[in-house]
Amino acid sequence: MKKRKSKKPVSRARSGKSAAARPAAPNRAGTAPKRVRAILQKLDEAYPDVTCALEHRNAFELLISTILSAQCTDVRVNQVTKTLYQKYRTPKDFAYANPSELEQEIRPTGFFRSKTKSIMGASKRIVDDFGGEVPRTMEQLLTLPGVARKTANVVLGCAFGIAVGVVVDTHVIRLSNRLDLSRNSDPRKIEQDLMRVIPQDKWILFSHQLIWHGRKICQARNPRCAECNLERLCYAKDKTI
Repeated sequence: MKKRKSKKPVSRARSGKSAAARPAAPNRAGTAPKRVRAILQKLDEAYPDVTCALEHRNAFELLISTILSAQCTDVRVNQVTKTLYQKYRTPKDFAYANPSELEQEIRPTGFFRSKTKSIMGASKRIVDDFGGEVPRTMEQLLTLPGVARKTANVVLGCAFGIAVGVVVDTHVIRLSNRLDLSRNSDPRKIEQDLMRVIPQDKWILFSHQLIWHGRKICQARNPRCAECNLERLCYAKDKTI
C-alpha cells in the first residue's frame, strides 16, 4: 500500500499572489477620501467664491503685495498699497526707485529694509529678464528675489488661474494640522501632503477657503468651534467645545 504524500502549504509567492497585487495600505484616518470630500463640501458651503484678500489690478501688483504681506496683515498691506501703486505703476518704477524713499513708504508693513531689497530686485529681474512681464511658471518665479513657493503659488493661482501647488501660509499650516490633513510643520512638506489628498482642480480655491476660515473662525487663540461648520469633522486637541 502506497503512502499518501502530505500536501505542503502553498506559499503566498507560489500561489500567484505577488506583493504588488496586495491591497494598498489604508489611508490615515484624517486623510481618508470620504473625510476629505466631506471637508471640501463644508468649505464650499461656507466659502463658495472667496479669493485673495490682497487688493491688486494685475499680476505685478499682486506679486508686490504678496511680498509685503510677509509677517503683516492683508488689511495693513492694502492700506499701504492704496497710495503706493499710485506712485509706482510699473516694474521699472519699482526697479529704479529711491531705496530710502521706498523703505519709508512700505515701513508700516514691517521688515521694510529686506522687503525693499526684494521688491526692487524682483522688479529689476522682471524688467531685465522677462520683458517687464511677470513670469507664468513656478521655476521662473522662484528666480525672483524675495519669492518662495507661497508667493509664487499666490501669483500663479490668483493672477493666472494656474494650479501647480497649494498656498501654505500660517492659517493653512494651523488648519491643516487641526484638521489632520498633515502632521508636518514645515510648509513645503505640508504643501506636498495637501497636494496628495486634495484634487488639483481644488487647489486654488481650497487655499483661499482655509485662509478665510482661519481668519474668521479657526483662529490661533480661542478658535470659535461653536460657529464652525467643520466642527463634527474636526478632532483637534485644542477645540473649545
